[in-house]
Amino acid sequence: MDYKATLNLPKTDFPMKANLPQREPEMLAWWEQQKLYDQIQAMGQGRPRYVLHDGPPYANGRIHIGHALNKVLKDIIVKSKTMSGFQSPYIPGWDCHGLPIEHQVMKELGEKKKDLSVSDIRKLCRAYAQKYVDLQREEFKRLGVLGEWDQPYLTMTPGYEATIIREFGKFVEQGGVYKGLKPVLWCTQDQTALAEAEVEYDDHVSPSVYVKFPVVTSPEVLGKTFPGVAFPEGIKLVSVVIWTTTPWTLPANQAVCLHRDFEYAFVQVGDELLIVAEKLLGTVAKGCGITDYRVVGVKKGGEGFEGLETQRPISTGLSPILLGDFVTLDQGTGCVHIAPGHGMEDYILVLDHNAKASPGEKLEIVAPVDNGGRFTDIVKEFSGQHVFKANPKIVDYLHANGRLLGYGSLSHSYPHCWRCKNPVIFRATEQWFVSMEINDLRKAALAEIEQVRWIPSYGRDRIFGMIENRPDWCLSRQRVWGVPIPGFTCEGCRHVLADPVVIEHIASLMESKGADVWFERSASELLPAGTICPKCGGATFEKERDILDVWFESGVSYAAVAKPKKWWPTDLYLEGSDQHRGWFHSALLAGVTTDHRAPYKAVLTHGFVVDGQGKKMSKSAGNVVAPQDVIKQSGAEILRLWVSAQDYREDLRISQEILNHLIEAYRKIRNTSRFLLSNLYDFNPDVHRVPYEQLPELDRWALMRLGELVGKVRRAYDDFEFHAIFHAVNNFCSVDLSAVYLDILKDRLYTFRADSPVRRGSQTVLFDITVALAKLLAPILSFTAEEIWRMLPGVARKEWTSVHLTLFPENLAVWRDEKLAARWEQLLAYRSLVQGELEARRREKVIGSSLEAHVHIEAGPDAYQFLISYAEELSALFIVSRVTVKRAEGKMEDIRVTVERSDAAKCERCWNYREAVGSDTTHPTLCDRCVEAVR
Repeated sequence: MDYKATLNLPKTDFPMKANLPQREPEMLAWWEQQKLYDQIQAMGQGRPRYVLHDGPPYANGRIHIGHALNKVLKDIIVKSKTMSGFQSPYIPGWDCHGLPIEHQVMKELGEKKKDLSVSDIRKLCRAYAQKYVDLQREEFKRLGVLGEWDQPYLTMTPGYEATIIREFGKFVEQGGVYKGLKPVLWCTQDQTALAEAEVEYDDHVSPSVYVKFPVVTSPEVLGKTFPGVAFPEGIKLVSVVIWTTTPWTLPANQAVCLHRDFEYAFVQVGDELLIVAEKLLGTVAKGCGITDYRVVGVKKGGEGFEGLETQRPISTGLSPILLGDFVTLDQGTGCVHIAPGHGMEDYILVLDHNAKASPGEKLEIVAPVDNGGRFTDIVKEFSGQHVFKANPKIVDYLHANGRLLGYGSLSHSYPHCWRCKNPVIFRATEQWFVSMEINDLRKAALAEIEQVRWIPSYGRDRIFGMIENRPDWCLSRQRVWGVPIPGFTCEGCRHVLADPVVIEHIASLMESKGADVWFERSASELLPAGTICPKCGGATFEKERDILDVWFESGVSYAAVAKPKKWWPTDLYLEGSDQHRGWFHSALLAGVTTDHRAPYKAVLTHGFVVDGQGKKMSKSAGNVVAPQDVIKQSGAEILRLWVSAQDYREDLRISQEILNHLIEAYRKIRNTSRFLLSNLYDFNPDVHRVPYEQLPELDRWALMRLGELVGKVRRAYDDFEFHAIFHAVNNFCSVDLSAVYLDILKDRLYTFRADSPVRRGSQTVLFDITVALAKLLAPILSFTAEEIWRMLPGVARKEWTSVHLTLFPENLAVWRDEKLAARWEQLLAYRSLVQGELEARRREKVIGSSLEAHVHIEAGPDAYQFLISYAEELSALFIVSRVTVKRAEGKMEDIRVTVERSDAAKCERCWNYREAVGSDTTHPTLCDRCVEAVR
């Protein structure tokens, strides 16, 4: 008789080799054919809703590894919320307007751009954006991300553009929008204003200059102004010394600022007196190469300096000394050169001064620099020169005129344009702003931050500090590819018309014709009939040329996407940690302005992707990992596993070595799943399921461990602790299953009668574990979980064709058994001791397979009573042929294990060594248990 044919050997079509790069696209096609996302949403009708609102990626270029991290994280959350019993829709979006797209289109056009109208350029920008929306959509879908891919939200659709205009209208209606001359971050390369979120800080070498501002008041008079300061005889010049790293701003100087409470030294150097902060005197002397000096007196900034006038070093006119709290003693001289056209603090100081000053004492907001960063004709000496290139010449000019006291260079962190990577400048231009103070926007936004759950918690501090210290929001950009600011200027009196009724009229136009209508029609064609200037009654207007900040466009996405569906406020915003000053920031200000609350209940941030050594990725460094390459080589599933396996709140490392480790971990999960499925080929849960109460302890222990895993994984999904899921599942597969339960189970699965209650009981548990694992893994390993699901017995899938239509498993109360847990903790500890002895005898060549062993255990009283109660199960538990338990002579607290080679005969079928082998003459080579199985 062929006894091998009587064994219940594993059978499954679930392949050991995953072949993910080929198999995943087939799964995606099946999901699409099944309209899986639509099925999930239909099934969720009537459930509580959980909405993750997608932050729109930029429609420019192919996706990179950061995109993959972001979209997979979102997909894990949406799927896990769906399987937790929520309806969790996901509408992906794209940011389609703005400088990067316009810049790329203009670059591709070259000289041809001169012959094209604004409308023509906008059409090309639209086509460019649509091209990358389509490309990125397919790449995101390839990651296994489910969503409304056929109906995403795009910031360039007419409906969305109309929403932008309407939300802007609400800002205007609140009274916080104004147009004014104010210093803003300006890119001279791209020739546009930039938001704080559009700059990045990098090292930059700037000139470091100490410049004298001579006080026009004579030393004799100054002696009376500063009693107690001993003005020496023969002093020809008294100068306030400033320090700056931007000599190019000196032509715009309007004042010098000191701190009221700092002490300033009058320092004699030859026949001159220099005024600097006393605490910085040593640094200044060293920086200027001054060795021979003496202090003749010290006065606080508030003791006589205010109002004194100084000569400007380059431009004509006099600069008064003002007092300000922003002056520090960190570096410099404690005396600050004030150019309100090139600095926000300078600007505010001058505004405060002008508010109190008489007409003749008011200072100007001067910025003699054009859009390209070149000096205008106002600065005759340097006209036409770029400000950075003019710096050395300005230094030479100061030196020639005797105003330069010291010169050097300084390497420091400096703002650069996020797009072209060039250093930016502060430049006063006429722009549209949202006031942070009118309507207490800053105060309201800070209060609303406290109502939001920030994950991780330090996100609250980051955005709080940014809102607390930010300037007014500059809304305007000097580009053409975007949504225009719906403002008009009266040609007669230059009054700016920004009227909510007019704005709604423009929004309605755009809703039907798109934002292009603004660029294709004249002001009179755009305005409602009969519009007149409220100031002068004029009827002729110019339309605004600037477009809205793209951060405003994406910031109001909740109004375009969530509010119409009554999904507002949304449950979660999730993006990279840089979005505290980007999307989270603009959305907060928009929500607080228009609806008096944040548009989100919680905000979750992830870190950035770096290489295996923690270094930033760059093409020049050759350390870029492209998601397309990983998918082609290993499959999207490995990328999904990578996302889940690390703590995404920190920067995430990726390298081929890291991916190789994850591939090994994936194989372990896959092979465990394959073993489970291969032992269910003859199991029908409707027919063969064994009730829990009839299961042996080993099976109940496995269900208890499964229940603990279910609880742990579900908590981790709820807390967004995805790396805990990876480690919990990996540990369950490696330790609880492979090293213990499945290892012990093989004998009964393969050698017991197919319909044996013990085997059916174990199959019941294997089935429950397989189903639970498929469900628990589905949000992360979406392809593999589906593959497992499709391999389950057909009756198990009769209700749900896809694992993604199911709910997470429950940790059933009946599975929880603390006494069972304690007993099996002890049994498994004994098992480890026995395994150690078996391994020692194996090394000594006493035994080969553990089935050749006869284990002898001497046990103390308590251990003996415990072990003898499991006498029938011990050989199976230890995977040996025989276990003899004996009460120890004398005192023994626990157990002593010895191993010898069994002297019994080996069963041909089960390979156990048993005394009963040969007792049946019909099957002389089988043990009694196998004889029973083959009859």
